[in-house]
Amino acid sequence: MKILLSVLLFFIGFICNAQETIDEVSVQTTIEDFFTAFHKQDTTALRTLAHPTIQMQSISIKEDAEPKLIIEEYGNFLKAIYAIPKTTEFQEKIHSYKIQVDGPMANVSTPYSFFVNGELSHCGVNTFQLFKEKGRWKIVYIIDTRTKKGCEPK
Repeated sequence: MKILLSVLLFFIGFICNAQETIDEVSVQTTIEDFFTAFHKQDTTALRTLAHPTIQMQSISIKEDAEPKLIIEEYGNFLKAIYAIPKTTEFQEKIHSYKIQVDGPMANVSTPYSFFVNGELSHCGVNTFQLFKEKGRWKIVYIIDTRTKKGCEPK
């Protein structure tokens, strides 16, 4: 009986761990899809990846100044992305993903470097909060830091 219980507990633990791994992969895929749409200036896809109540903030870090919190509406963000001239090349290069999942909530931290026309513009860290709704991960909150200090081309 003890052996059967031990085996059962092992498989329950294995199944729970597998589900967490599946969710982590799904969460990362959602963020990767966000950046693919971002680089393509596909505002329709960007809208579908976000929850309707999404909130966005940025923390601007400049030398000799206090950090400044900037609040941006997602609709304005989408308009700004769409308005970037097609002749302007931009890329947000993600260096890594740190993902934490707790049931229907996930947090993703992604250090990045941002390039405009091949030149390093700034760097920082994005943090995404996601909510799993009807089996799909939706971005509900984005905050990032933006600085020129300490940016190393990667």
